[in-house]
Amino acid sequence: MAGYDILKIKQDFYKEAETVKSPTDIFNLRVKYLGRKGGILTKILRSLKDLSDEEKRKIGPEANAFKKEAELFLDNKEKELKEKVLNKNSFIDVSRPGKKINVGHLHPLTKVYFEIGKIFSSMGFEIVEGPEIETEWYNFDALNIPSDHPARDMWDTIWLKTENKESEFKSQNLLLRTHTSPVQIRYMENHRPPIKIISPGKVYRHEATDASHDFEFNQLEGLLIDKNISVANFKYVIEEFFKRFFRQILEIRFRPSYFPFVEPGFEIDLNLNGKWLEMMGAGMVHPQVLENAGLNSSIWQGFAFGMGIERLAMIKYKIPDIRLFRAGDLRFIRQF
Repeated sequence: MAGYDILKIKQDFYKEAETVKSPTDIFNLRVKYLGRKGGILTKILRSLKDLSDEEKRKIGPEANAFKKEAELFLDNKEKELKEKVLNKNSFIDVSRPGKKINVGHLHPLTKVYFEIGKIFSSMGFEIVEGPEIETEWYNFDALNIPSDHPARDMWDTIWLKTENKESEFKSQNLLLRTHTSPVQIRYMENHRPPIKIISPGKVYRHEATDASHDFEFNQLEGLLIDKNISVANFKYVIEEFFKRFFRQILEIRFRPSYFPFVEPGFEIDLNLNGKWLEMMGAGMVHPQVLENAGLNSSIWQGFAFGMGIERLAMIKYKIPDIRLFRAGDLRFIRQF
């Protein structure tokens, strides 16, 4: 005989089975006795070819019978353990209140972005974006604000250092854009009129923060270039926008003002509950700006405007402090 004692192996198997308490225990026991590579019964059955005919007739049937018995036992034991787990967790207290599922919230600025885009898109405007790191040319010079122009004093600019000598901007001064007007220049350089675009995005100013000012905020610029465009066209567009955005007809006031990239320029005020509030700067695009962008100012003309998106959101949702938008306080966000 080969020395295989199937009875002894069977006794050992059931003794170890008494300690089984989890699916992992069953798995380990299955591998030990029935595993394809190193299982005890597997080794016995594979060694039958080396036994005598007499040993094969005795050990073969016993080993095969016990293999089937062990497989059935382990399958039943695994099923039994699963049923215990299910029964343990199946009790439901129907009297308990349901658990509220937390869902995400759109940031109020995101909601305003979407609404602005929807309104202007319905009037035929294209939404265009540009880089937040700008060159001095696009941010100032192309917009008729040369280095010695007093209008540059209106912005405390955050300038950047260019460490990379091989940079394509190595001969230009870089900065964090102070407005989204550079997008208008970039677009005019690569597109022929008629042009109708808005360019929303983040801008940066090096200034102290308070309830109505921040060093980082969002601005909306608009531009319309075509033949025979006048202030009347702008008045219609902006009145229509405010009417749809605030869902009411508001009294609008135009005040003469100065911006180097428009001529003439004016401020737009809204009458909110009897108080006038400055909302935006606007005007007819300066001929020099058109020429800087490669357009013939004797043929093309148009208007441009710019306003703060936070200001729109603060008025619409009655938010008292601009700093709340970036405070990261979920109590604020969840209100929207």
